[in-house]
Amino acid sequence: MPSASVLDAPELAAARIDARASGENFPVASLLAPRRARPHLRAVYGFARLVDNLGDEAAGDRDALLDELERELEGPPRTEIMQRLHATIAARALPLEPFRRLIEANRIDQVRSRYETWEDVREYCAYSADPVGRLVLGIYGRDGEPELVVMSDAVCTGLQLVNFLQDPPRDLSLGRVYLPQQDLRSFGIADEDLAGPLTEPIVGLLRFEAERARSLLEHGLPLRKALSGRPGLSVALYARGGLAALDALERAGWDVFTERPAPTRLTFARLALRELVRR
Repeated sequence: MPSASVLDAPELAAARIDARASGENFPVASLLAPRRARPHLRAVYGFARLVDNLGDEAAGDRDALLDELERELEGPPRTEIMQRLHATIAARALPLEPFRRLIEANRIDQVRSRYETWEDVREYCAYSADPVGRLVLGIYGRDGEPELVVMSDAVCTGLQLVNFLQDPPRDLSLGRVYLPQQDLRSFGIADEDLAGPLTEPIVGLLRFEAERARSLLEHGLPLRKALSGRPGLSVALYARGGLAALDALERAGWDVFTERPAPTRLTFARLALRELVRR
C-alpha cells in the first residue's frame, strides 16, 4: 500500500479545491464546453489551483511540496486530484511540459518578488498562465496549431494581468509586486503605495496596465471562430470575462483597496447568453 503523501493535507484536499471552484466563475465557463471535455477541464483546473495553494498558502517547505507534486505528476499518482489529472493526461494525450511550467511558476514565486519590465512579467506569465490555455487547446486536440497557441497565450497573459490589477494589496501582503517596476517609477509609485489608499498616480498606473490587458484579451477573441462550436464558446467566455473584469475595475474608479472589483456571476451568465446568441 503506498505511503501517505504530504499532499494529502486537509487544506490541499480535492474537496476543498472543488468547493473553491464552485465559488468562482470557472463553472460558468465550463458549462459552455462540450460535455465530454468538462471533466478534463476540471482536472486541469484542480491541478492549477493545487499548485497555487502550495505556492501561496501551504505551511512548511513549499519547495519540497512542489517537488513532491512534480514526482506525482511523473507518476504514480497517490492523491485524488493527481489521479484525476493522470486520467485526463492519458485520455487526451496531454504533454507534461505545461504542467511542469505551472509548478515552476510557483517555484519562481518563492525566490522572486519583483519584475523590472513588462517583458519580465510576460516571461513569468509564460510559466504561470499560458500553460493553462495550451492544455485547454490540448483537450480539444488543437494544441499543434501555432496560430491558435499565439491567441491562447494572449488571452491567458491578459487574464493574468487582470488578476494582478485586481490584487495589488494581496500580492504585496505576500511580499510580491507583479506590476513592472519600470511602470511604477514612471507614475511615481513606490511598492508600499500598493497597500493603499487610492491615489491619482495609482489610478493612472492601473488604467495604463488595463489597456495592455485589454489589447491582449481582444487579440485572443478570434479563438471563438477558430475553435468553433462549444469549444470556441467556452474559450471566448474567458476572454469576455477578462474584459468584463476590466470594466468592473473602471466602474469602481480603480479602487482595489476597498474591495476586489470583479464581474458578478450574473454578468458571466449574461456574457454566456450573448455568446450563445452570437453562435
